[in-house]
Amino acid sequence: MIMHWGWRAIMQKREEKQVLTPSAIQQAQTCSTHLEVDQHTFRQGMANLGAAVNVITTDGPAGQAGFTASAVCSVTDTPPTLLVCLNRSASVFNTFKKNEVLCVNTLAAHQSTLSTIFGGKTPMPERFAHGEWSKLLTGSPILNEALVSFDCEIVQSMSIGSHDVLFCAVKAMKHQSGLNALMYFNRNYCELQTAC
Repeated sequence: MIMHWGWRAIMQKREEKQVLTPSAIQQAQTCSTHLEVDQHTFRQGMANLGAAVNVITTDGPAGQAGFTASAVCSVTDTPPTLLVCLNRSASVFNTFKKNEVLCVNTLAAHQSTLSTIFGGKTPMPERFAHGEWSKLLTGSPILNEALVSFDCEIVQSMSIGSHDVLFCAVKAMKHQSGLNALMYFNRNYCELQTAC
């Protein structure tokens, strides 16, 4: 009997109509609308998204090139794959696309000067005059003192807005322990220390 009464109460609740007042309707409409995010607002928000600093390098038939990037992340570990975002208007864009290989060199805390050199208008030969470089499998320059270097083959790309997203299969790696990482946060370089 109690169960029967409980079931009837549930059914009655389902059949009840909710009355929306004008203020409730206005509130619902306000919640469902949003302001369009412009380029400036987006950049301000992204300044608060701390990221590792990387020097991305390539070498091959189209020549040697490199640039600084924070738009790098892992895609999957099966197979090991990274993505790198590269502006199609960048002077190095065609070199990377034609070579089809690259190396992601993640910088250690003491390498902010190298980041600035590769992130500016420094001529390409002069960029590689800084730091000590070697090669692994693809022929892309490996920064010897990098925190970690991912030697990659570009296996796929996708155009999104002003950039191409390069999907990079990791063919070889070199890493070092005992170094702190260089981070970029709020438009400043920061040192990320290993927790004890």
